[in-house]
Amino acid sequence: MHSKLALALALALAAGSAHAQSFRFMTGPQGGSWYPLGGAIQGLVEKAIPGSSVQVAPGAGISNVRAIQDGKAEFGFGNGVSSVDGVAGREPFKAKQDNVCQVGTLYFQYFHMVALADSGVKTVADLKGKALTTQQRGNTGEQMTRDVLKVYGLDYGAMSKVNHGSYNDSVAQLKDGHAQVFGLITTVPASAVMDLAASRDIRVLEVPDDKLKALQQINAGYDKRIIKAGSYPKQDKDVQTIGTWTHMIASCKLPEDQVYRVTKALAENIGTLGAVVAAVKEISVKDMAIDVGVPYHPGALKYFKEAKVK
Repeated sequence: MHSKLALALALALAAGSAHAQSFRFMTGPQGGSWYPLGGAIQGLVEKAIPGSSVQVAPGAGISNVRAIQDGKAEFGFGNGVSSVDGVAGREPFKAKQDNVCQVGTLYFQYFHMVALADSGVKTVADLKGKALTTQQRGNTGEQMTRDVLKVYGLDYGAMSKVNHGSYNDSVAQLKDGHAQVFGLITTVPASAVMDLAASRDIRVLEVPDDKLKALQQINAGYDKRIIKAGSYPKQDKDVQTIGTWTHMIASCKLPEDQVYRVTKALAENIGTLGAVVAAVKEISVKDMAIDVGVPYHPGALKYFKEAKVK
């Protein structure tokens, strides 16, 4: 009798473990907005798919696309400009990323080129010979930094030094005087930039219309955006820059029902996510369905059609 009971219990446990599912979710570098947002979404996914667990890991826009394509993650954040490059198979990707599907568009991110006020840097053209800090390769912000330098006829070789690291690393380098300029993509106001501005006077550099047009020749997804006056200490005028949409992506191989549940959970908890990243508060379900150029996962499309926004 005891052996039968033990066998039944073992079979029940085996059946339960078969239904349990673990998801890997790639977010962003520590000090940015993606990492804490991923933590909030982790809870929503685990609730939406009973018995599931989500492992949140730091990542970056370009490398997250690669991770999903290669089966190293099931979910991740991406930036519209670089995700579309991946789907199309354009540089820095070596082939079409055909296992990457759209879940939902979340908020707009702004490119920042931030200089120390005492560095003598007033425009990007002044960066020659300066020490630059930015993210690791594989980050959309790092790619955008190189693209912005390129339209000014500059590259990393024109800098006195180039450091790569997390937002927190870059802020520390600027505070310590090991760098004069910081290139990144994030929300406004950016917590990393506010941290820097608390101890050093800063200047946010402009990307004017002629440079915007040149950037759009590199990537048509670059969009004009304004960092409004007063966004940062001593910023007394609007600053024109570029940006792109942050969106959530998933493996196209995930079952339709799972991604449907995740999309529904995101749409029904915009307020919860907005408490983590303020920019999310401004979106609607219709905004979530914005087409950034990445094919929709059938589960996401099913939800948006039910919500009558697609």
